Amino acid sequence: MTTGIPALLALDLLGTFAFALNGALTALRVARLDIVGVVTLGMITALGGGIIRDVLLDVPPVTFNDWRYLAVAAGGGLIAFVFGRYLDRLNTPITVLDAAGLSLFAVTGAGRALELGLGPVQAVLLGALTGVGGGTLRDVMVRQVPSVLSSGLYAIPALIGATATVVLTLLDVHGPATAVGAAVLCFGIRMVGVHYDLDAPMPPRAFDPRPDDDGPR
Repeated sequence: MTTGIPALLALDLLGTFAFALNGALTALRVARLDIVGVVTLGMITALGGGIIRDVLLDVPPVTFNDWRYLAVAAGGGLIAFVFGRYLDRLNTPITVLDAAGLSLFAVTGAGRALELGLGPVQAVLLGALTGVGGGTLRDVMVRQVPSVLSSGLYAIPALIGATATVVLTLLDVHGPATAVGAAVLCFGIRMVGVHYDLDAPMPPRAFDPRPDDDGPR
């Protein structure tokens, strides 16, 4: 998350809102939590990735320095709680919001890392971490296998979006259109993967446990 550039700030807050809605809707659908649980899971989903990234960067988390992040995250959770009953049986809103948050945070996370003087590779990795961090915390808290560890395309779109951000920045191509374009690229890849049920590369031969296999000896 970053407050240094207005365009990135706007995208960051939009990603915060999208992930807050996603986390809160997940709480309603999967865990059937009360209002405190719904808003809490929404805020953790929205703010978790950025906090992890800022801790790794050894800088104060922007979440605690700018009240807008907490307000947007809490607002998103409350909106989902009020209107979630109309959406909790649908997969599409949760999936789209998750893809939107993933894309926006991957881009702004990479931009934040570049602002602090990190190298291209580090910026890409931290951008991807920002994108997948909140969703991973969300899945762990509702006792699901994190999306980033499943075979679906999740981390790969985040890496591509962060890479696009870094490459365009190194080419001195700046501006809101650049950030939006990288986010749209990430979002598009994620949604194509969901639509066509595409998986990340797997080993040539899956190692299925034998019925009599009790593990290492």
